[in-house]
Amino acid sequence: MKDNKNQPVDANRLQEFTRTLQRYKAGKASVERRCVAAENWWKLRNSAEEQKLTEGTGGFNAVSGWLHNVIVSKHADAMEAYPEPIILPREPEDRQEAQLLRKIIPVILEQADFEKTWSDCMWQKLKTGTGVYKVCWDAEKAGGLGDIGIERVDLLNVFWEPGIRDIQKSPCFFHSSLEDNDKLLELYPALRGRLKNTGFTATSFIYDDSVPTDSKSTVIEVYYKKREKGREMLHYCKYVGDTVLCSTENDGEVLYEHGLYPFVFDSLFPVEGSPCGYGFIDLCRNAQTQIDMMQTAFIKNVMVGAMPRYFQRMDGAVNEEEFLNLANPIIHVSGNLGQDSLRTVDYKPLSGSYLEMRQSVINELRETSGNTETSVGISTSGVTAASAIAALQEASGKGSRDATKASYRAYGRIINLCIELIRQFYDIPRCFRIAGSMGGEDFIRYSNKALRAQAQGRMGGVDLGLRTPLFDIRVSAQKKSSYTKLSQNELALQLYQLGFFNENQSAQALSCMSMMEFEGREELMQAIAAKQQLKMALGQKMQQTQTAAMPQPQPPMAEAARMETANIPLPGGKRA
Repeated sequence: MKDNKNQPVDANRLQEFTRTLQRYKAGKASVERRCVAAENWWKLRNSAEEQKLTEGTGGFNAVSGWLHNVIVSKHADAMEAYPEPIILPREPEDRQEAQLLRKIIPVILEQADFEKTWSDCMWQKLKTGTGVYKVCWDAEKAGGLGDIGIERVDLLNVFWEPGIRDIQKSPCFFHSSLEDNDKLLELYPALRGRLKNTGFTATSFIYDDSVPTDSKSTVIEVYYKKREKGREMLHYCKYVGDTVLCSTENDGEVLYEHGLYPFVFDSLFPVEGSPCGYGFIDLCRNAQTQIDMMQTAFIKNVMVGAMPRYFQRMDGAVNEEEFLNLANPIIHVSGNLGQDSLRTVDYKPLSGSYLEMRQSVINELRETSGNTETSVGISTSGVTAASAIAALQEASGKGSRDATKASYRAYGRIINLCIELIRQFYDIPRCFRIAGSMGGEDFIRYSNKALRAQAQGRMGGVDLGLRTPLFDIRVSAQKKSSYTKLSQNELALQLYQLGFFNENQSAQALSCMSMMEFEGREELMQAIAAKQQLKMALGQKMQQTQTAAMPQPQPPMAEAARMETANIPLPGGKRA
């Protein structure tokens, strides 16, 4: 940490950053309130949200888990569709590089524990409506060599320009975090005596644990873009209060060459004017409230019926203690026991129409969220065939697949950021263990040499400049669903039974598959065509070999004598 006097980022500039941050925080106040309320619902603390609606119900509130079950089911769908990247080159010269990236990037994601990050962001997306990823370069990984880090970011701790949907269009982007003072002082001794007031505090969730903050300080990271040398450059500043901890602008550097904020937003149900969306709790909380209120009334009605209550005259002579003691067979009374001395309070059980109403609201919640009975494996009346049930499950999962497609688009942006970080920082070759053929494993060394800008030479005395390899990202599910596996396996068996893999029917098989649509069709057609070409080549080779091995016909003796006299070579090159 250097002295920031007479630097582009000084104490005055930090005050400007903090004022901008306060403005950004005020602009997303509604998002923060909605996120905190959604987290309370997720933890089934509905009483805080329903207090006004349940006044006068005796202090008891039933809290059911229908909405909780919706989110758990949707999360299972997201994990079943865990993605893998397909990297395609934009130019033929980069085909080999694209194949290498396709092999090593899954290894990098595995080392970054991306599956857990994906799971955490899916929980965040389903509950609050938005999952946030951070893709950065961690210089401390790999023993100081550095590597890519991907983590989930708390939505309450990031801030952007209000009113925009694409965070890349925000002038600044902030990320705050609470750090222990002791750790900060160990890393930055110049902070001693300057951690009393940092000037900013982020909103936090209601935690189960008591989290003390008196020994912590807010560390603010600000990312901002400046136009330099005809292009936008990404700068970074990390500070506490009025003290700069790190500044790329002061050091005369840029953070990332790709010039993008290293954050990726994945929204569930998007809204205009915000990169954030709303989640299933926002969508279904009203129906869940109705279910809980009716469940509360039903339980209290059952309790009233199970434990009868009585009216007793003030001058009645019934011994209350003996009356309430069920183990006492004798109850003493004074004087005459009249009809009106003790009377049971009337009890009326609820009509079945109330239960039907509750079931109707439950069905409404299921239909609204797309978590119908079919989607969770319960078949409707009259449907018994396994294939029909699987088909219904596939049809009912359209909503989950649509949400997964949105997550795949965010995943594509993550992979693109990873490629750009590899392009910038992988100067030293690194070793990767990748899956080899036939279930084996291979080891390759990889660096960014082929990803850097490459000279294209000269043509006609004109320098053609530099070319940077670019790639397109496609995303597919790494693990197929049970229905997809079943259908793919059945299709493979049908193609085998119909003779599609018979070498003698290759032409017919290729013609038929050209009119079909299924996953992996192109690869299968290429394999069949390759076998067909191999068979044709072998057939031609065998025919040539047989022709060469056949004995050459000899001319009659008279003709042979004539040819010998004329010194004409016989067939086979011999002289007569």
